[in-house]
Amino acid sequence: MAGSALLVMDVQRDVVETVGAGPAYLERLRRAIEGARAVGVPVIYVVMRLPAGDPQASARSKVIANVLRAGLFAEDAPGTEIHPDVAPRAGDVVVTKRRASAFSGSDLDLVLRARDIDSLVLTGIATSAVVLSTACRAIDLDLGLTVLSDACLDTDPELHRVVTGNLFPLWGDVLTVEEWLGALASG
Repeated sequence: MAGSALLVMDVQRDVVETVGAGPAYLERLRRAIEGARAVGVPVIYVVMRLPAGDPQASARSKVIANVLRAGLFAEDAPGTEIHPDVAPRAGDVVVTKRRASAFSGSDLDLVLRARDIDSLVLTGIATSAVVLSTACRAIDLDLGLTVLSDACLDTDPELHRVVTGNLFPLWGDVLTVEEWLGALASG
């Protein structure tokens, strides 16, 4: 898996609570993270944090307006912390983004280039937001793409099923955590 990185996106306290991500989801994600670390695949955490009043937020953005109204992703709020069940360890990278895509307003592209990463393994909440937006940008950057379908979660299970079952397979590999771990083990 040389040249790959595992992205753990928006698995922040408030997000986990809002979507009702239970222990089974967090355990699968933790297994993927531990599997990546065991074989030297870098783990990159992506978090969304918005400055108070977000001066870059346009009134035209319904998504950002709804997020700000809900009080999610406030830069210094405890709820923006990565969920402790899957918290970063020494050596893991944490990237802060300002919009849906992991690339938006972040230095993710620089981190990937500095580490010669040309393939991403995507996980996170929500499938129809950060995962989809990041996948779109990744394919535009000619990055290899794998999506761990059961390490992604969405508030709309049907939307998750359609995106992971119909769209993502057109762009890259869609695997379960166990399938991906098996591929890592076989080398």
